[in-house]
Amino acid sequence: MSFENLNIIAPLSRALIKEGYTTPTPIQMQAIPHLLKGKDLMGIAQTGTGKTAAFVLPILQRMSQELKAPTPGVPRVLVLAPTRELAAQIGQSFATYGQFLRFKHAVIFGGVHQGPQVKVLSRGVDILVATPGRLLDLMNQGHIKLKGVEFFVLDEIDRMLDMGFIKDVRKIVSALPQKHQSLFFSATLSPETSEFAKRLLTDPVHVEAAPQASTLECVEQRVFFVDQDNKYTLLQGLLKQSHLKRVLVFARTKRRADKVALMLNKSNIRSDAIHGDKSQGQRTRAMHDFSSGWLQVLVATDIAARGIDIEDISHVINYDLPNEPESYVHRIGRTGRAGAEGTAYSFCAADERNYLRSIERLTRMRIEAMEHQYHSERAKNAVGAAAEPAPNRSRGLSGPRSSRQESTYKAGPRKSYPVRRR
Repeated sequence: MSFENLNIIAPLSRALIKEGYTTPTPIQMQAIPHLLKGKDLMGIAQTGTGKTAAFVLPILQRMSQELKAPTPGVPRVLVLAPTRELAAQIGQSFATYGQFLRFKHAVIFGGVHQGPQVKVLSRGVDILVATPGRLLDLMNQGHIKLKGVEFFVLDEIDRMLDMGFIKDVRKIVSALPQKHQSLFFSATLSPETSEFAKRLLTDPVHVEAAPQASTLECVEQRVFFVDQDNKYTLLQGLLKQSHLKRVLVFARTKRRADKVALMLNKSNIRSDAIHGDKSQGQRTRAMHDFSSGWLQVLVATDIAARGIDIEDISHVINYDLPNEPESYVHRIGRTGRAGAEGTAYSFCAADERNYLRSIERLTRMRIEAMEHQYHSERAKNAVGAAAEPAPNRSRGLSGPRSSRQESTYKAGPRKSYPVRRR
């Protein structure tokens, strides 16, 4: 099937051809026809499946059927995203696919001064992509009114709920007009996600690009059983191999991410870290340096990594295994995108052994163990209390702190670690 079979209008087809896209992905083939008919939709799709285009294209096409002059502070389209990075990338998708259409879009998020955002809104925008917190702030100040929203998109709803945005989202939804089209997307469909969507969608179509919680077939997965004290040495050795060209490393806490990046730079491995304590400028610079190839390694926490959509990430390394198995699916989906091959390595210490068991139950597969010089039989065979973190255990670089969310760990005074530049 081609995009022509989906009855995409000429300006959108022209943009797709210019960007080198000729064949729609499964989620696009399933979603676009329903969305062009105005149906509400609940889409289950992993990262890298083309879900952004699956809603951007039909929204742009339906908007083009009724042209309106943009009203200051009153958008026709509202897209909510859980992170700044994801919001920015969705905004870029509207710009890319709508380059031959005359629509104005804006992206707003916290962490930066609101002045420039307010100025753009005052000129009028058709499409608004936002994070919940900043959107509510500007709504409360009277800079944004949602009375004209015709299309409402909630992207990565599962992570929205995980990050505690449920109350904010409900406040935003209550300000929407009664008549609008709602599109929800999620990587997994938990009972909480399903119940939330049921309340807000009207007779929705359900589409799914892959079996729920399945890992991408094109991602090769391996686990390294290793003691906490040997994790960094193992990581350093792996990164010296030439085929690990662009690597995303996941750490469980902000301080952990900073320390890993600092140690790698001391070992002459160009690295930087992104997490919730970094300013927007620092995060944008780190993402640019990573996508351009200047950095070999980007160390991230789960929350900060949401929305990372960078092509050609050769490897994802779980320096710390996530304590929520669904996060593992999100993490490894950052490689092996758009049909390309990718590799995911996971380090498993004894006190993370139960995390690995939970991941294997969710994905319904046994992850193959790799042989290496730091192999730990203790980690491989840990059971009972030895297979889970001890409560209130404090560790340095050699071990993670137990934390459900990035924000639950209160770090001490922050230090700024320089990253070597060209």
